[in-house]
Amino acid sequence: MKTTTRLLLAQLALTCAGTFAVSASASAAEVVLVAPSAPPPIRYEAVPAPRTGYVWDRGHWRWDRGRYVWVPGHWQRVRVGYAWRPGHWARRGPNWVWVPGHWAR
Repeated sequence: MKTTTRLLLAQLALTCAGTFAVSASASAAEVVLVAPSAPPPIRYEAVPAPRTGYVWDRGHWRWDRGRYVWVPGHWQRVRVGYAWRPGHWARRGPNWVWVPGHWAR
C-alpha cells in the first residue's frame, strides 16, 4: 500500500474517532462517550411512587451509533452511606461528554 493511501486512511480513522473515545485511566472498563452535538431536551417522565430501599434514576439520552436514543428511568438499589448522583451530559469544547451516574459518599 502506498504511503499516501496509508496517510489518508489514518486521517479518516482519526476523523471518525471523534464520535467516541476510550479512556486509558485507572479503570480499563471505563468508556468515555463524546457526541458532536448537544443532546435533545430531557423528556420528563412520571416518577413512580417511592420504593423502600431504592432511589429513582431518571431517564437520559444515550449517544448510540451517531444519534441520541432515550433510555427510560429505572430504580437503583440504595447503598447505605452513599447518595446517587445522576448521569448528565457536559459540554467539552465543541463536543458533549456523558458523565455516568454514580454513588458518592
